[in-house]
Amino acid sequence: EVQVVESGGGLVQAGGSLILSCTASGFTLNGYDIGWFRQVPGKEREVVSCISKNDDNNDYADAVKGRFTISRDNPKNTVYLQMNSLKPEDTAVYYCAADVGLLRARMAIEAEYDYWGQGNQVTVSP
Repeated sequence: EVQVVESGGGLVQAGGSLILSCTASGFTLNGYDIGWFRQVPGKEREVVSCISKNDDNNDYADAVKGRFTISRDNPKNTVYLQMNSLKPEDTAVYYCAADVGLLRARMAIEAEYDYWGQGNQVTVSP
C-alpha cells in the first residue's frame, strides 16, 4: 500500500520549535516534489512550503518565511519541515503531499498532489 506519513507534531509554547518529518511507505519520496500544507478547522487548506525533487527549488508562504525551513534527505526517504519561532497562528493540522513532475509554479497548489499523509496536529500555546 502506498502511504505518505507525517510525524513530529505536538504542543509547544510560542517562540518554540518543532520539526515535522514526512516519509513514505510503498514507494520512495526520491523523485517526488513535496508540499507541506496546513489546515485550521473552518478554513481552507493552505500551502506552507514546497520543495522540488532535486532540492533545487523551494518556496515558502509569506506567513512562515524566515521561520520555517524545508529540506530533504533522499537516502533517508524523508522530507523535513523545521519550524522555529512558532506563533499561536501556526496552530493547525499539517499535511505532507507528494507528486511527480510538478512545475515550480504549480507546486503550491493543493490539487496538484495525488499522495497525502493523514495529517499531524501542531498546537502553539500563547
